[in-house]
Amino acid sequence: MIKLTHTVGDLWVSSHALQQFDLGPIFKMLSAIMDDDSEIEVTASKELLLKSNDAMATSVENKLSNDFVNVMTQTSANPICAEILRLPFNWVPPETSKSELYREHSHFKAHVELLGPDGLIKSDVVRLGLYGMRPNAEYGIRTHPAEEIYVMLAGDCLWMRGEGEYSTATVGERSHHPSYLPHATKTQTNAFMSVYAWIGDLSTEQYTYEGLPK
Repeated sequence: MIKLTHTVGDLWVSSHALQQFDLGPIFKMLSAIMDDDSEIEVTASKELLLKSNDAMATSVENKLSNDFVNVMTQTSANPICAEILRLPFNWVPPETSKSELYREHSHFKAHVELLGPDGLIKSDVVRLGLYGMRPNAEYGIRTHPAEEIYVMLAGDCLWMRGEGEYSTATVGERSHHPSYLPHATKTQTNAFMSVYAWIGDLSTEQYTYEGLPK
């Protein structure tokens, strides 16, 4: 198998030939994590279970940096993290916006869309994936039409919602963002990993990024 190494921003990654793997087991685990009775989690959980029956995916592997691995192997991390680390995901910063400021503030992110319009498995019901940030990073204020939920899987971070102050979220906690609610994220000494879901308008055409809070 041919192997190449390169960097994506600050993430040191390894690129391999395409690999095929079954997302069914992890979809079932994520479905169980989305266990709140809110519409967004009920919708995401049902779609994950539905798609778990036919979830063969193909990807080039780009590994996570040690910042992520360290928090995902702690005893406080959700057990799903071990399965996430086992799978050959293509961890790269998201491309939700084409703005230069967005790209400038994205090099510290790790992301893979599992289920959705651009996901490893296609869905027009949800946009769902895994998302994390390295330590000492800040991703500023953004808005979008979709309703959104993040569930923390490892590490910790700070979320700002609307006009509120930043507040800490740790493993098992959630950050919920109704349609068009401004929100921002930053990390301190730890990286974090989470699962997120969008419902409603899954398009990114009206996604806006305003930069860091003033």
